[in-house]
Formats: sequence, C-alpha cells, structure tokens
Amino acid sequence: MPKYIGIDTGGTLTKIAYLSADDELQLLAFPSNDLASVKEWICENTKVNAIEAIGATGGRTEQLRSVLEDIRSIHYIVEFEATLKGVRYLLQKEQRDIENAIITNVGTGTSIHYMSDEQHIRVGGTGVGGGTLIGLAALTTGIANYEEINTLANRGKRHEIDLLVKDIYQGMDTPISGDLTASNFGKVGIVEQTDFKKEDILATVQGLVGEVISTLSIQYAEQNNTPNVVYIGSTLSDNDHLKYVMAHYTELKKHTPIFLDDHGYAGAVGALLNMIEEHEQAVASV
Repeated sequence: MPKYIGIDTGGTLTKIAYLSADDELQLLAFPSNDLASVKEWICENTKVNAIEAIGATGGRTEQLRSVLEDIRSIHYIVEFEATLKGVRYLLQKEQRDIENAIITNVGTGTSIHYMSDEQHIRVGGTGVGGGTLIGLAALTTGIANYEEINTLANRGKRHEIDLLVKDIYQGMDTPISGDLTASNFGKVGIVEQTDFKKEDILATVQGLVGEVISTLSIQYAEQNNTPNVVYIGSTLSDNDHLKYVMAHYTELKKHTPIFLDDHGYAGAVGALLNMIEEHEQAVASV
C-alpha cells in the first residue's frame, strides 16, 4: 500500500501518482468534476491509516481538501514547482540527458518555462490550449467531446482551409518555407467553397492551437539558447494529430520537440516526490 500519494487537480483531469511496493511508479486519472471517486479510490486501494501524507498541486486543491478532510493532511506544492520537479524525474526515467530546455505545459491554457541544471523559471504562456481547442471545435462543428474531436481531426486535412506561404507565392520562390502556415483558416474567405467537412475543420482547429503554442515555445527557446522543447500536459494525451502539428512546426524551425511518455502526470509526480523528500528530510533531522 502506498505511504505517499501525489495528486494534481487540473481543470479537466485529476491525476494521481504513487509508488508500488516494488517502487514502480503508478499513474491514474479521474475527471476533476468527480473528486468523490478520488476519495473512493483512496479508501478502496490503500490502508488509510498507513498513508503518511498526500501531496497536492493544481487549481482545485482546496476542493480536494474538503473532499479528503477526514483522510489525512494534504501538503500543497505550487503547481509550477511540482510540474518541473516531475519533468526532471520523467526525463531521467526515460534516460534523456538534457542540460536545458523549454518546458511547455499544455493544459486548459498553456504555461511555458525554461529549465536548466541550475534553475527553472516561468518565461511566459498563452490562453491558447486545450480549452481553446474544445471551445473552437464546439463553435465551428458542434462537437465538444474531446475523444471525438481527436478521432475526427486525425482523419482531417487542412490544405483546403489554411492558407500556406506557397499559396501566396504561386509559381515563385518563397522567402521562407512554403509549407508554413501564412494564415490559419485563411482560405475560407477567399474560396467559393462553404461546406467544409467536420474532420477538416477540426484538423484545422488543432493546427491553429498547435502552431500558436509551438511558435511561442520556439521563440522562448531561441531567447534562452536551447534547441530543446519538451511538450507536456494532458491535452496531448491520445492526440497524435496535435502532437504531429507541434513536432512538425518545431522541427521546421530547427528545434527538437520532445514528448514524454507520461507527459500528463508531471504535476502529480512532482507532488509525490515532494512528499517523499520532505519525509526523508524529517527523518534525517531526527
């Protein structure tokens, strides 16, 4: 039974991280609007009295406290701190030797950090993220289910909706890569077609979201002299099309995109590690 649990209460998903009896990292998630199921899982899968402490991060931590108030004290860690601590662990777990990188956390919105061996700082962010993706998808197609959006977008094409650089410089040499997007949705107002397929619209929505996030990430990478951009966040889960957009654009701009296997759980892992470190420090001080 786990002695420590790390929980990241995000806007959409609440992620849990803990170590099994053989010290293997275990991960799972619940909808954030169903924190009662989190409590139920803890009660069913752990010996409550054996839990030393729960480390928590994320915007719904106070809601979590109220749900778990009769279980154990909850130790809060600032979300940025937890996320970067988790990223360092996951990079090491995947044996990725990276001295410095931009860390782009794609949640409901997007937060961007610079991480090196010595420090990590928040360098920027944008309101464009998973919330934007779902919101625009719902407005343009009436589809708001995340899994359905991803499924359809994977089948969609953007070339009839997005205006590319090569579409502007027809028959001429382009000053930059002709495959870059000149204007997201830019063809809609200048072509006669009006009945676009839903899958093409959704692919284009994901293209817009992915390119905005990638563009900002690359700019911060250039400012901080690093070739690496590590993309994390639950918005990327089971979304091959969005990851392709971000990877392709990052590579076009001569940078290295990195997608961690457990990219959605960095905050929960960081909260777990924080609890373990605090325990070890307390033991050492006795």
